[in-house]
Amino acid sequence: MTTTNVNETAAPLKRGPILAALVIGAFVALLSQTLLNVALPKMMENLAISANTAQWLTTGYMLVNGVLVPISAYLIGRFTTRTLFNSASLLFLLGTIVCAVSPGFGLLLAGRLVQAAGAGIMMPLMTVVVLTIFPVAERGKAMGTMGLAMIFAPAVGPTLSGWIVEHYSWRVLFYIVIPLALLAFLYGYYAMRNVTKSQPSPLDKTGVLLSTLGFGGLLYGFSDAGNDGWGSAPVVASLAIGVVSLLLFIRRELTTEKPILEFRVFKYSMFSLTTAINGIATMAMFSGMILLPIYLQTLRGFTPMESGLLLLPGAILMGIMSPITGAIFDKVGARWLAVAGLGITVVTTYQFSVLTLDTSYTHILWVYTARMFGMSLMMMPIQTAGLNQLPQRLGAHGSAMSQTLRNVSGALGTALLVSIMTHEAATRGKELITAGGIDPNDQAAMLAVTQEAAVHGINYAFVVATWMTVVSFAMSFFIKNTKPQEEAPALAKA
Repeated sequence: MTTTNVNETAAPLKRGPILAALVIGAFVALLSQTLLNVALPKMMENLAISANTAQWLTTGYMLVNGVLVPISAYLIGRFTTRTLFNSASLLFLLGTIVCAVSPGFGLLLAGRLVQAAGAGIMMPLMTVVVLTIFPVAERGKAMGTMGLAMIFAPAVGPTLSGWIVEHYSWRVLFYIVIPLALLAFLYGYYAMRNVTKSQPSPLDKTGVLLSTLGFGGLLYGFSDAGNDGWGSAPVVASLAIGVVSLLLFIRRELTTEKPILEFRVFKYSMFSLTTAINGIATMAMFSGMILLPIYLQTLRGFTPMESGLLLLPGAILMGIMSPITGAIFDKVGARWLAVAGLGITVVTTYQFSVLTLDTSYTHILWVYTARMFGMSLMMMPIQTAGLNQLPQRLGAHGSAMSQTLRNVSGALGTALLVSIMTHEAATRGKELITAGGIDPNDQAAMLAVTQEAAVHGINYAFVVATWMTVVSFAMSFFIKNTKPQEEAPALAKA
């Protein structure tokens, strides 16, 4: 098929194979991202790096996503759907191979960034294709089907990761992903069709530079604060560069004729509201994925396998609920799904702010499972509700904006909460040593202090995450059902 416009096709498109290609691509990309969460403590030990350094394997991945996703609208207009999907899949495959053979942290991080480059193009492209080939009345179910794969990956990832790093080298994690990434590339090469409109435009290189400095500066500042403190010169300078660059970036994108990231999508009220809710909720969601494995393995002595198994039921439940939630969304809209989901998330996130060294494994499992159930009720409906308000001509820009802010929120949230945990633990440890007059050479006493301080740091980070979810919960009451000004043409079902 040589056309790049769905309206110009000579025969109806078969949506099934296209959706299958998208689902496989999403699964592989998200599996690779979530595989490392449980493995981080072992990787920290093996590579002799701190938590703040190790989390760059996650935050760096999300940062590159955040930098590349804004360019995705330009790329979607510049290249055909098949070319872009296949290029992203191949890039992801190459990054996975680099990670698998990396001898140390430097090359490993480089491979993760290459992986992220592929995923940063692939994920928003998936959303745009779904919005293009499905009419509004069927988008909730279609996004729910994609959500099933996108959540099944986090379900499998932690448990698989825990078992592997307990018995084998962490590099095996990437060897497992290689054949899956190859499958995604080969099937996409066969099944993907050109469905988006080709609208070539010049790339705003200054905008790309400003967005990179902006998002990168903020992320580095948040991340380094855990080591150097919020008042240190590098942290302050990095945050200042980030803020100024982002302000200049927004100003440029609002005035240039062909922006890489279309901020005018925020003229649509429900898109603005749902994007804000999704961003804040994503920051809170990543707190559990990163902080809990650290708590379970480094403080409680659970194995990586046990840590992964604890996260499994919640992820499976979230995957089961995704298509169900999508079907409910098509009938009742997003508001009450979001209210219920965020209400559950508030309560369960608070429960993680009162952890002790004696909190039972079963209690943590039930709370995490309930938290994921709450997330499953609101994540996909909120995103779909916002995108549904946009006319089709802004679909790619809305998807890019939504995905950018979600990735950046996840990266900043992870960096912020890990930094808060590290800083609060260090501060608490000094207070306990001073107050108790503890001899630094007393190893038993120092171990007790370190553990108590670490639990305090984790709890404090979850307190911050709880307030984030409270803000999202309050905002969710204002969600309304909307329809776009232009509807996508109905296509034949496969």
